[in-house]
Amino acid sequence: MIDSTDARLLAEVQRKANITAQELGEALNLSASQAARRRARLEDDGVIAGYRARLDPAKLGLTVQAFVQVQMAAHNADNAAGFVRLIATLPEVVGCWTLTGEADYLLRVWVADLPALNALIHHRLLPHPAVARVQSQIVMDQPKADAGLPV
Repeated sequence: MIDSTDARLLAEVQRKANITAQELGEALNLSASQAARRRARLEDDGVIAGYRARLDPAKLGLTVQAFVQVQMAAHNADNAAGFVRLIATLPEVVGCWTLTGEADYLLRVWVADLPALNALIHHRLLPHPAVARVQSQIVMDQPKADAGLPV
């Protein structure tokens, strides 16, 4: 069970993954050891699945974020498996979802510039035999940054 203290702990860890037990304890009105034990329990239970650093795309030369919808040529297990294998080889694809509706997959991509997006679409995605159609939307701005889960 997740109680209100656990929910506050999860919110703090999502806000700052490298928060110390001391800082966590202060935020939760617990001792550092109590906060550390709670965090360890949530990690052991798989509620906290891991930790990641958030990098600044612009400082890495990644200036274009886009969402790419992919429609499959045929819906079968071999096509799906082949497409998923392709996606796993593309570091520009930072997220992939299967969807209901017209598109079968939604890809979130980060690339250096528009020519790089064009190359990804025309030289990597469209040539794949499982892909029938690709449609992209370029992100102009992100008024709300990626956030943690609501706890």
